[in-house]
Amino acid sequence: MPHYIEPTKVSVKSVEQLTQDVLGIVAVKPDGIRYLPGQAVDVSINKEGWTEEARPFTFVSLEEDDTIEFNIKTYPEHHGMTEQLITLRAGDELLIGEVFGDIQYKGEGVFIAGGAGITPFIAIFKSLKKEDSVGNNKLIFANKTKADIIRKDEFERLLGDNFVNILSAELAEGYEHGYVNQDLIAKYAEPGLQYYYLCGPDPMMDTVMSELKNLGVKPEQIIREGF
Repeated sequence: MPHYIEPTKVSVKSVEQLTQDVLGIVAVKPDGIRYLPGQAVDVSINKEGWTEEARPFTFVSLEEDDTIEFNIKTYPEHHGMTEQLITLRAGDELLIGEVFGDIQYKGEGVFIAGGAGITPFIAIFKSLKKEDSVGNNKLIFANKTKADIIRKDEFERLLGDNFVNILSAELAEGYEHGYVNQDLIAKYAEPGLQYYYLCGPDPMMDTVMSELKNLGVKPEQIIREGF
């Protein structure tokens, strides 16, 4: 768990609707903030009744960028913090806490994401692109429908055939159908891909962990988020 520090106020610069339920929020970069690609921070809204309602969100920006950026899935039906984010406008303020997170790039591998679990991988792939070291990394991205795929065009340009989409609620040509399982992982795994990076809903990640174990993947080859 991160240690408590006094949150930093930052001004929102822009809010963009990326998919039907995902927001792209860009804010002023706090002075002195340090973070690695894949790490997260507690975020709340500087608004009466919401300052204590912090949630962990992953940076999709890089530390050297001029701003900080988040891609956040919203759940308006829950009438909670993410519903409030939908109402944000430029000039509103967020409260940024301390940086934390376990997902860091260790070497070429298979990235497996479910829904908004793609966010740590966005930053990692941005960093790899900047360093011209995307290599043979693969991304398996699980969503319900094509409309749910966050930054689809960006990943297609970056990864080409190494970007694999699997849809659970839609049949579409060129897309895998169903859920991430042992057979799908084995289909796209290669001997040179040593690591498996996981992020997504807990039930999905528990299933994937079990499937990787069945494939003989060692615990030290698996990088997943702990919060």
